[in-house]
Amino acid sequence: MEKLKIAGGYPLKGTVRISGAKNSAVALIPATILAESPVTIEGLPDISDVEILKDLLEEIGGKVELSNDFDMTVDPSTMISMPLPNGKVKKLRASYYLMGAMLGRFKKAVIGLPGGCHLGPRPIDQHIKGFEALGAQVTNEQGAIYLRADELRGARIYLDVVSVGATINIMLAAVRAKGRTIIENAAKEPEIIDVATLLTNMGAKIKGAGTDVIRIDGVDTLHGCRHTIIPDRIEAGTYMILGAAMGEGVLIDNVIPQHLESLIAKLREMGVTIETGDDQVFVSSSEKLKAVDIKTLVYPGFPTDLQQPFTTLLTKAAGSSVVTDTIYGARFKHIDELRRMNANIKVEGRSAIISGPVKLQGAKVKASDLRAGASLFIAGLMAEGITEVTGLDHIDRGYSQLVEKLNGLGATVWREALTKEEVEQLKNT
Repeated sequence: MEKLKIAGGYPLKGTVRISGAKNSAVALIPATILAESPVTIEGLPDISDVEILKDLLEEIGGKVELSNDFDMTVDPSTMISMPLPNGKVKKLRASYYLMGAMLGRFKKAVIGLPGGCHLGPRPIDQHIKGFEALGAQVTNEQGAIYLRADELRGARIYLDVVSVGATINIMLAAVRAKGRTIIENAAKEPEIIDVATLLTNMGAKIKGAGTDVIRIDGVDTLHGCRHTIIPDRIEAGTYMILGAAMGEGVLIDNVIPQHLESLIAKLREMGVTIETGDDQVFVSSSEKLKAVDIKTLVYPGFPTDLQQPFTTLLTKAAGSSVVTDTIYGARFKHIDELRRMNANIKVEGRSAIISGPVKLQGAKVKASDLRAGASLFIAGLMAEGITEVTGLDHIDRGYSQLVEKLNGLGATVWREALTKEEVEQLKNT
């Protein structure tokens, strides 16, 4: 177990290259199960979720090779429908994509209830509703989801809430079902288009990905292909926020600016200098940042995954800002940690009210989830003195080569092993 140590106050300058999208990777890798021959995904991020999914595919009989450049080749031809009720399945939220992929390929699956960050209730009822509409029987037995179907048949499925996970999971199950499936009120995130592109390259027939109605005509078999993952818009957004906080000219490379229009608009509203190119964004901080209000919404609205990092930036803005999270009500666990660092923030229901500007002070803080971790390492870079961040297992799920990238911009950041006493303290908190 390690902690991240950050010497704050250093200006950031230079170029940072964004990795492949975490939220795509965790769906693209399970999607390879649906093929009958090898699939190669190029440019995956170097994160723990990718390693866990590699192990899970090997557990069900797949042959998986991961290169030093994080290109993954999966040969699914020897896979079997093996139950995965426990173990590594519990370590990541997106293990639920194994349900749709294995149901589509084998017409049955046993998958343990997913793990991941604790952000309040994130039910999978819409996923189950979709699987049942396609003809599967779904039961919860001893903490695992059992899915069984004699055959899958296309259906019209209306999602009661816009859900990225349910949209992708139903797509995975439907591409090898008989007949046409129509998903209404579908999520529109770029990661959905990325998964649909992979499936189409494998021989699936999908129209409408990226709109609120997706049409899928089932096929009997899918074949292997090569696919390059899209850049991670949340990692890119995190570095844009860092550039807004401490940047003397930060160039973010390998990014699709259209995926971040809501963030770009808010940063410009604060007074941050931003220039966009085809696949780059240049960000430079301003001495005086203005307070703004944000409300998280489904794509293309402001992403909930950038709410916590953005909250840290707002401590530097003059005036009172209100951050409202309409997606996850429990996504304010970072606020107490920011208060330890001298932030002036209060939480009222689903909103946080930030008063600034304040000068953050280095402190010992703990990441309770992935994006809380991002908010804390940004705070550490902004603060006076040394900040220690524990809970790195969360951060490592979403930020590839973090220390190298931050130090490449001029930060002073390093990892240290936890002492026995610190490990014991963490267990008791």
